[in-house]
Amino acid sequence: MSRLLIAAGIALLLAGLAWPLLSRLGLGRLPGDIVVRRGGFVFYFPLMTGLIVSAAVSLLLWLLRR
Repeated sequence: MSRLLIAAGIALLLAGLAWPLLSRLGLGRLPGDIVVRRGGFVFYFPLMTGLIVSAAVSLLLWLLRR
C-alpha cells in the first residue's frame, strides 16, 4: 500500500510540474469541454480532456503490462 501511495504522489508531482507544458498543447480547451460563465461564477468540466487523458493512460498501462 505504501508503494502505491508513493507512486501516486510522484505521479501528481510530475503532473504538476508538467502542467505549463500541457496547457500549451491545448489540453483543457478542447471541443467538448464544458464551461459555464454566469456573473462572478465559472463552472468548468473538462469532459473531452478527461476522456483523452483516460484513454492515453489506459493505453500506456496496457503497453507496460505486455
